Amino acid sequence: MLKRQQRRKNIHYRIRKAVKGTAERPRLSVFRSNKQIYAQLIDDVTGNTILAASTATKDMQSVKGKKAELAKAAGKALAEKAVQAGITAVVFDRSGYLYHGRVKSLADGAREGGLQF
Repeated sequence: MLKRQQRRKNIHYRIRKAVKGTAERPRLSVFRSNKQIYAQLIDDVTGNTILAASTATKDMQSVKGKKAELAKAAGKALAEKAVQAGITAVVFDRSGYLYHGRVKSLADGAREGGLQF
């Protein structure tokens, strides 16, 4: 188990060397737990989180379905908040997770909501 976690951390560090977020084009960071998925728009220049969305929030509790469907809804919700805040372009940070399943669903939902990356 420790090997898998360390491998993901190493991949995440390697990704983070190349992926930087700014105020105009923030970094969309993803965290995946066993039950929930969380996404944040981060300005790495100031170190601030601009927006956040997850499947654990109260407004997402009404959405029913499989975890991948919930992740897609969370991506759409994040994209709607971002477009209202005037953000249309982001840099995607998969945080060392493989780009499939819930991570891909969240990214697809964010694209459908109006974000470009």
